Parts: sequence; structure tokens; C-alpha cells
Amino acid sequence: MKPQLVILFIFGISFSVLAQSDFDSPYSIFGIGKENSTLFGNSNAMGNTGIAYSSSRLLNNLNPASLTALTPGLFLYEVGVSNTFSTKEDYQTTQSNNDFNFTNIGIGFAVSKKWKMSFSLIPTTKVSYEIDLEQPIEGSQADYYTNIIGSGGISEISWGHGYQLTKNFSVGLQLMAYFGSIDQEQIITYGSSEVLLEESNHYNGVGLKTGFQYTLNNLLGSKTTFGATVSLPSTLKGSQDVEGTKSFSTSSVSVLSETDESIDDYELPLKIGVGISSQIKNVTVNVDYRKSFWSDSYQSNSSYTYSDQNTFGVGLEYKPSTDNFKYWNTVAYRFGANYDSGYLTVSDTKIDSYGVSAGLGLPFSKNSSSMLNLTYSYGKEGTLDNNLIVDNIHKLSLNLSLNGRWFQKKKIF
Repeated sequence: MKPQLVILFIFGISFSVLAQSDFDSPYSIFGIGKENSTLFGNSNAMGNTGIAYSSSRLLNNLNPASLTALTPGLFLYEVGVSNTFSTKEDYQTTQSNNDFNFTNIGIGFAVSKKWKMSFSLIPTTKVSYEIDLEQPIEGSQADYYTNIIGSGGISEISWGHGYQLTKNFSVGLQLMAYFGSIDQEQIITYGSSEVLLEESNHYNGVGLKTGFQYTLNNLLGSKTTFGATVSLPSTLKGSQDVEGTKSFSTSSVSVLSETDESIDDYELPLKIGVGISSQIKNVTVNVDYRKSFWSDSYQSNSSYTYSDQNTFGVGLEYKPSTDNFKYWNTVAYRFGANYDSGYLTVSDTKIDSYGVSAGLGLPFSKNSSSMLNLTYSYGKEGTLDNNLIVDNIHKLSLNLSLNGRWFQKKKIF
């Protein structure tokens, strides 16, 4: 997309007419879209934490080493969706949007007593915006109108492995394959004529994440686990398809057609994370820190720059005593908060965000290991400074975790 259009968009020149259109995030116009912040299991309700957390009932895509907690003989299935209601505003205009998304699907199982494996599919980024521009034609008193729609995103298929080296020490390895396209459609109208430009940028690549978890007993509680992860830098190879059509009142003609054209690759940065998870009686406390070295990816242009991203999170999970047979004593009560410094800088202003969350883990029955995870979160992204846009986000997430036994003979006697 031309830098001039980006500048017009960000500086609010066109935001007064954006209220006529529905889109997910104004900042998804940059790069390959807005990062997906929805995770597996209980992490959504616990401030997006879990680098040191593990559970036999939930998948955890923050650290592949956590897979070693899965129960041998059980297959764990997870699927998640979310619905987001957001209000975007600048100093002149307010706009509300509603957005429903698939967030994740995955399975996990034991290959052996010490080796566990998982497969998952998640959307890692999403592009969703719409811009309406009205601009004068040079040397004329007439105007021309431009409607720009962005869509698409990048998805990730991952293959995770966790191996228990000792009773207290586990390591993990996760292989990722990225794929997807970033699409943009521009409709330029002047008088009875119309020009349609369709551009699709296709990306694919591979990635690698490693991690470990080390557990100590009776340190900060009955059990304390330390965890860390490293995601290596990776390159997404890019290609582009472009179609252009000019239409008149009675006819249309193709003016541009290019396929599989080479474009700049997109660099994903080195990412590191550390965390601690401590069980203190009936309460589990998670604390995480993650850093992404976006400044080393050298991606910027005249309208935006990338810088290093720091994310902090804390989460609590309370499980009442299960000594009695009341259903609500088997429910998990979760709370969390997080801060994300962001990696995108626009108009010399870094786009950061923060959020708070609360949720429930609802077993299907008192003795069931399958669970329905519900999370409500509120967050704020962006700022009104320098004519930018602030986004107030209310999100309801639903994650279904199902456990089932495979390959076990039924005992008759």
C-alpha cells in the first residue's frame, strides 16, 4: 500500500468517514496484520501467562515442555472461538464493531510415558480494515472517491514435542509452518468510471521454538516451576498477485494482471520468554515476561517503524477443595492482567496495550476431566496522542477441552 494512504489514514484525515464502515483493528493495516492474543486453555483468563504452567487437562501453546504433564492413554482435544466488541475513537469520532473469530484447534497425546506430542492450528495475525477517502482531482472542482478494504492474515500449523528428562525437568520443541495471504481491494470512483485494483500478498515459511520447565517442591509453595522459551528468527517468503479492471457505464476492461511476482520477504524476530508458576495451597500464581526483538528485523518505511516488544503478565487460578461432592468446588476461578509495550511505532508514538481478564473453568461433571473454559477480558490499545486512534476492547472467549481414551481394551470382568 502506498505510504501516502497510510499517512492519511493514521493522521485522522479520513477517520471521520471510517465510521461508515466495519473493521476489526485500524492498526492491522501495517505489516502482516495484528497479532492474535488468544491462547489455549486457561491462559486467556490468566493474563496470557503460562510459560511455566502445565496441566494434564489443558494444552498450553506457550511452552512445548508443558506437554509432559499430559496423562498417558488420554487424547486431549481443544477448540476455541472468541467474540470481540470494540469501540474505536479519535478526538472527533467514535465507532463500534463486533467481530467473531475462530481462535485455535489442537490435539495432544502421549507417545510414551516420557514423550508427549501435539498438533495445533491457530491464526497468528489478522488483517481487517476499511478506509473511505474523498479527495479533489487536480485542476478540477470535482472529487474522486477511494474505498480500501484489507483482509486476510497468517496462520500457523505447529507440531509440538515434550520430553521428560527427569522427574522435575522437561524440555520441549515445537516446529511451526506459516502460511496465508494479505489481501487489499481498492475501488476508485470518479464520475461514471470506476477502477478496481486487487492485490494479494502470499507468505509462507517455517519456525522453531524450544522450551524447558523445571519444578522444585516446597520453595514458594507446595510446587514451583520455572520455565523459559526461545523462538528463533524466521523468514516468510512472499509473492504477489495483482489484478486491475477499469469499468465504464456499459463496459469494463482489464488494465493490469500480474501473478506470482516477487516481493520483499517478511522477517519474524527472535522471541524469548521466562516465567514462574507456583502452587500455594489452592491457588496457582503465574508470572511471565516475554521479549520480541523486532528492531533486528529491519522492517520499516516512511509511515511506521518496528521496535523491541516487551510483554508482562500475571495470573491467578483458584480451585476450591475437592474433598466434598459439590460441583462448584471443582470449578477453577481465574484472574489476570497484562501489559504489552507493542512493537509498532506510528507518528513517533509506540502503540501499546494493556488488559485485565477473569474466567471460569467448568468441568462437564464433578468427575469429568473435560472442561469448558470461559473468559471475559477488557483491554485498551493505542492512544489519542498525535491524532492516532484508541481501541477499547471487550472480548468473550470460549475454549472447549475434551479428554478421551484411545486404544484401550474394554474390561468385561
